[in-house]
Amino acid sequence: MATAGTTDTGAIDPIGALANSARDRGLWLHVDAAWGGALLLSQKYRDRLEGLERADSVTLDFHKHFFQTISCGAFLLRDTAHFDLMRTHADYLNPVEDDRDGFPNLVAKSLQTTRRFDALKLWMSLRSIGTTRYAELIDQAIDLANAVAKRIEESSSFELVSRSQLSSVLFRVHRPLCGADWDALHSHLAQILLDRGIANLGVTRSAGRIALKMTLLNSRTILADIDILLATIDMLADVYLMELG
Repeated sequence: MATAGTTDTGAIDPIGALANSARDRGLWLHVDAAWGGALLLSQKYRDRLEGLERADSVTLDFHKHFFQTISCGAFLLRDTAHFDLMRTHADYLNPVEDDRDGFPNLVAKSLQTTRRFDALKLWMSLRSIGTTRYAELIDQAIDLANAVAKRIEESSSFELVSRSQLSSVLFRVHRPLCGADWDALHSHLAQILLDRGIANLGVTRSAGRIALKMTLLNSRTILADIDILLATIDMLADVYLMELG
C-alpha cells in the first residue's frame, strides 16, 4: 500500500518505485490518494503522483482537495473486472427479472446497496468550473501553504514542524529557554482561537509533541490573512506564558 498525502503532514510516497516493487513481487498495489489525489488535475504538482496510473486500486475523497461537502468519495480499480469480486446475488435485491427487463439496478454499483447520489455535486462542480479552474484552486492552496511554511521558517516566534507536499502546515510556537508545558500551551491556543471564532487549527502530534496544523483550502485566504493569524497566535502565546508567571 502507498499513501498519496498523509492526513497530518501531506507526505506522498514514491508511488512509481513502489509500483515497480509490487510488480516484481506479484503484489497488489493500493494507493490511498484520499487527500492528494486531486493533484491529478494540477499542472504544477501532478508529477508528485508519478506512477499512480499503475496502481491496482485507488481511493479518493472528493470532500478534501476537491472542495466537496462530506461525503463524497470513490474507489477506483485499474481492471474493472475486479469489481465482480464484490458482487453478490440476493433475490430480494437484484432479481434476474430486472436484468432481463432492462431495469437499472443500482444495488450492483455500491457495497452500501442504498445511498445518496453523492457524485452529483462533483459532476456539477466539474461542469461549472471545469478542470482548468479546479487545477488553479489546487495549485493556489499548495502555493499558499509553501508561502506560509516559509514565513514560519523565517520567524523567530515559530518552529516549522513539517513542510507539506499538499496544503497543510505543521508548526509550533517557539520560545527559547522557557520551561512551560508546551503541549498544554498549544492545546490552549487551538481552543481559544476556535472559541473566539478566529481560526480552526488542528492539533496533532509529531515526534511525541503536540503541534498545530493549518489546512489551507479556502481560495479566498491570502498570505496577509495568515500573517494576521500568526501575529494573533504569537500574542496569545505571550499572554498565556505571562499568566503562568
